[in-house]
Amino acid sequence: MSRLRKGKSLEFDEKKTAVALYRPFCKQQFYFGDHVIDMRYQMDKFFPTPESKNLLITVNGISGTQDFSTLISDKYTDLHFNGDSQCFPMYYYEKTSGQKTLFDDVGDAHVRRDGVSYFILKRARKQYGTSVTREDIFYYVYGFLHSPAYRETFADDLKKSLPRLPLVEDADDFRAFSRAGRKLAELHLNYENAPPPEGVTVSGDRSNLRVVKMRFPAKGRRDVIVYNDAIHIENIPNEAYDYVVNGKPAIEWVMERYQFKTDKDSGIVNDPNLYALEYGQPDYILKLLLSVISVSLKTMEIVRGLPKLELEEEDV
Repeated sequence: MSRLRKGKSLEFDEKKTAVALYRPFCKQQFYFGDHVIDMRYQMDKFFPTPESKNLLITVNGISGTQDFSTLISDKYTDLHFNGDSQCFPMYYYEKTSGQKTLFDDVGDAHVRRDGVSYFILKRARKQYGTSVTREDIFYYVYGFLHSPAYRETFADDLKKSLPRLPLVEDADDFRAFSRAGRKLAELHLNYENAPPPEGVTVSGDRSNLRVVKMRFPAKGRRDVIVYNDAIHIENIPNEAYDYVVNGKPAIEWVMERYQFKTDKDSGIVNDPNLYALEYGQPDYILKLLLSVISVSLKTMEIVRGLPKLELEEEDV
């Protein structure tokens, strides 16, 4: 804004546009040009270009009021994507100085570095075997952060400080957490492609797909979602709402973010139906809601299958 007040123009650079994750299960077009975004924090190191590949485990920061949650991302993320998000990357990128080693992965004037340190890799290999990779550890972290026992034992600490994780004693448990983390990551990253959940039905006239504001039919009743006046989603299992991220069920994030809304101060209209039509998918929002119901049920199924832990506060 200070540049505009001084009469200095901003030049639009199409190469600096990308799709970003704004809120859980909500994507938006994003422009990351200089002088437009107030603070990009470490995002330039995680995604120096729109083509840069990376994964971020986000947690909901510290000093918040919400219970702990975690969500993975493969894109730029807004600060409030998951609370006041703190991001832990699989990689980070540094600008090249003109020199590189045989181990540097260089592309577009950037060197890719590993986010998982050699120290923890060495320790994990000593404890679980030399076949352990940095990716195994990364997904172990994502799986472990979903452990109900971990979240319950350290609920108060997780509101005051960033999570600290132990390495479990048993190698089989380590591998089970890592496998679960991979499954959860694949599920959460590809949430738009999850097939509709079995048993959940859609009734009504599908020729009218326009959304104004999705809602429940009555207070305390969540087995049905009124998509619009013509369409209802029915037979939603109650356990689908057990998957909570950033303070509310994933399903309710879709209901909240994908609504027609006019900002009172600016008059700017947010119409998610335009996004669906622009990409030639008029049923995008309906399919998204069904997919996130499915993702929620599958997430809780994986979480229920995690290794059991007996933790005390001195364990981390």
